[in-house]
Amino acid sequence: MKYGTLSRRGFMAQSLGALTAAGLPLWFAKEIVVDAQEAKTAPQPGANDRIVMGAIGTGTSRSTRPTMPVRGERGVHIMQAAMNVPGVQMVAVCDVDRPNAEFAQNLVRNATPNVRRDCAVHADFRRLLENRDITAVTIGTPDHWHALIAIAAMRAGKDVYCEKPMTLTVEEGKAVARVARETRKIFQVGTQQRTEYGGRFRLAAELVRNGRIGRVSRVTTLIGANPVGGPFEVRPTLEGLDWNFWLGPTAQVDYVPQRCHYEFRWWFEYSGGKMTDWGAHHNDIAQWALGMDESGPVSVRGTGAAPSTQANSYNCHPTFEVTYTYGNGPNGGEGTRLICRSGPAQGWPIRENNNVAGNGILFEGEDNKWIWVSRSTIQASDRALLDETLPANATRLPRVNAMSNHHMQNFIQSVRSREQTICNASVGHRSVAVCHLGVIATRFFPNTTLRWDPREERFTGENADAANRHLGRAMRAPWRLEA
Repeated sequence: MKYGTLSRRGFMAQSLGALTAAGLPLWFAKEIVVDAQEAKTAPQPGANDRIVMGAIGTGTSRSTRPTMPVRGERGVHIMQAAMNVPGVQMVAVCDVDRPNAEFAQNLVRNATPNVRRDCAVHADFRRLLENRDITAVTIGTPDHWHALIAIAAMRAGKDVYCEKPMTLTVEEGKAVARVARETRKIFQVGTQQRTEYGGRFRLAAELVRNGRIGRVSRVTTLIGANPVGGPFEVRPTLEGLDWNFWLGPTAQVDYVPQRCHYEFRWWFEYSGGKMTDWGAHHNDIAQWALGMDESGPVSVRGTGAAPSTQANSYNCHPTFEVTYTYGNGPNGGEGTRLICRSGPAQGWPIRENNNVAGNGILFEGEDNKWIWVSRSTIQASDRALLDETLPANATRLPRVNAMSNHHMQNFIQSVRSREQTICNASVGHRSVAVCHLGVIATRFFPNTTLRWDPREERFTGENADAANRHLGRAMRAPWRLEA
């Protein structure tokens, strides 16, 4: 939202019209416009407020999919988001694929907002972290590198913006959160639904928190199915790509293009499929709405269609359903169920652009009341559930200003103020731990209920010893998790 040539009154009218047309209630839209006005009039950072940054893992500038166009990956996107925040200076980029790093370097050099356009290129993140001028970094690598780089960055004195999912395992998440506390570095996980998309996810979470639909009986997160593919052909490594370094702490394997770049998401060796790709977004909002940012479920049960067992094939379950139970019932007993599945929502009374809802979150409460939220809409069983203003004493969740690149703006503001971000390392760990539990249950203990202690962060009861062995993973030498 920008003033441009509009008057203040014209800006408000146009902004309110756009927000309410997108389904937001008028009272909430007014809050967003006020935030935007405050951001517009806020003092701009001075020379002493400059933040020098580096980008680690810039993503692909060349496609590994013959039928797909070249696309910038999240690493490039978050780097550019940081560069668009006033007072940020990007001075170095790092990627184990040389063309990717040079692509990012050229973006920095050609960015008009930057006063200084010099940009160093590194293939090893450790060399970038040696630059004492750099105070903060973005991490946009594949998931299996997140924890090692984040820990090294914080111990090198850098604040960190890390793409979701924060880690590959539960033990990695605990380690990152612990180092963030010990070093007191600012940490932001890239779960931008807490800040962006017109604030509709925050609205849904606030309404649920304040009992708008009564006691929440069930939350369903629809996150889509995993791709199926393979066996894929072993090929010569792309020129400029250090495949051994890309693999890092994971097992040495031959180069297959579909393991690398964007496609790494569909291999359990490097990620967790849609469960950690989209689940890291939607399950994060479910945790937020249930007031479980520092906790989690007490049980998990998963099932899924068998993935391919052929070598060099995607190995995440094509379709799946995971049921979590929280201990928020009467007298601390079993309460809300969170169901995370591949969807779509057949039989639901929810439509988006005349299609069956396939990606979003459904909160169900008492008396058949429900609230549905996605990146394009927020709906309810009764429009009054949205339109009625929350009272002055209502529980409100953190708000960030409505400037562009909200989530990155929140990180940069926190770097300057030293206040916690909206999704710090502890919160990010708890949210992605829910996803990791779902992967463990579906992958290793299908159709079996596993008990989970959210305080101790360990499985208990039957199958506990076997399940707990999957909370972490061995790393290929010389890499190891030191926290």
